[in-house]
Amino acid sequence: MRLSSAIQTTAFSVPSEFDALRKHIDPQWVEEALAATGFASLRRRRLPADQVVWLVLGMALMRNESIGRVATMLKLAMPSGTATTTLAPSALVQARQRLSDEPLEYLFALASRTWADRGAREFAWKGLALYGIDGTTIRVPDTPENWAAFGGQAGNGVRAGSAYPTVRMVALMALRSHVLAAARFGPYASGEVTLAAGLWDALPDDSLVVMDRNFTAARDLHRIATGGRNRHWLIRVKTALKLKRVARVGEKDFLVELKVTPAMRKLAPGLPDTIQMREIRYRKPGFQESRLITSLLDPKKHAAAELVGLYHERWELELGFDEIKTHQLAREEAIRSRTPTGVRQELWGIALAYNLIRIEMERAAAEVGVEPTRISFVSALSLIRTKWVVWSMAPLSPGRIPEHLLDMRQELGHLLLPERRTERRYPRVVKLKMSNYDKKWVRRPRAN
Repeated sequence: MRLSSAIQTTAFSVPSEFDALRKHIDPQWVEEALAATGFASLRRRRLPADQVVWLVLGMALMRNESIGRVATMLKLAMPSGTATTTLAPSALVQARQRLSDEPLEYLFALASRTWADRGAREFAWKGLALYGIDGTTIRVPDTPENWAAFGGQAGNGVRAGSAYPTVRMVALMALRSHVLAAARFGPYASGEVTLAAGLWDALPDDSLVVMDRNFTAARDLHRIATGGRNRHWLIRVKTALKLKRVARVGEKDFLVELKVTPAMRKLAPGLPDTIQMREIRYRKPGFQESRLITSLLDPKKHAAAELVGLYHERWELELGFDEIKTHQLAREEAIRSRTPTGVRQELWGIALAYNLIRIEMERAAAEVGVEPTRISFVSALSLIRTKWVVWSMAPLSPGRIPEHLLDMRQELGHLLLPERRTERRYPRVVKLKMSNYDKKWVRRPRAN
């Protein structure tokens, strides 16, 4: 039996609420991900690989449930068993180990770029799909294997360093739908710019990526501009960045050049002598003057005031990280997996599950005629989790599933947020004081 056929024949054994998210993933994508990474095993005495994929996604959605409970709610079973068969915890652990992390990574890449591009095109800015890129960190369980693979923050005379091993993540997001288009994970010691180098190819043609001051390397700017058709960037830069003014095109609006140094050319031999760009200076009340640089050189087609406003949509990426870490992961100290392969598998599952929630919110937003960011992620996540629990305890007949999915989407449509108030600002301050207790000292193995 082909994997896609196996998925189709067991489709209604998945709780109908989870089916609301499952329908966004083409079964062929799961089949391709398993086959391309060499994990398409169909041995009948093992939990099939396609079911393990959904187990990992279920773990990402139901953070407060054990893995065994998630498997029960998904009604996962051995091929020779029945939908009521209870799987031993050891069988679930072994199934995850057999699956590894590669199929989830492949599936995320295959599905998410399609989803992100669709939303970015629908809510484009002057014909350009709007993306953002930035980094964050995620704590993982305190095991010797995770410390060796990922490391953490080094201590100093004031602070004792990381309490948990820490993974660094850099993500490319469609800013107006919050759908992740691509992501990279690495050890804590990895630089954000280093990880981002693997994401530039995910930028589609006719796009604009908004970035913060860390992403000003000449090789990356050149790669964005030349790696596709009509690809542009918009970045806030540090005051120390030296640019040569070529012409003035408006008030505090200049055409400038960035000189490529010998050190830059050594890293990327194909760079030109200079990179042409536009510099815009502006100041918001209560803040110091800021500088933006962009590859959009025409001040008539792309006015400075519009670009200033557009840059601040970069914050949507920070809100997306908050949705994942604070709400989807419930601010837990660390994710579940105790091995590096399990960590990577779980992280890809978390990213994919987040996108599935966002896609369902996108459809709900279309029903009521608003942008996806006007739907409350917190309320949508709570509704999806609640529906899943209720429906897993009271299975529905297949004929009633469309009715209940439409009902859920209509409920999501009522979870509208008010329009953003752009005049509001919140300075970055510490809300809760750190504890005065001494930190627990444990000797950690050094990261490789």
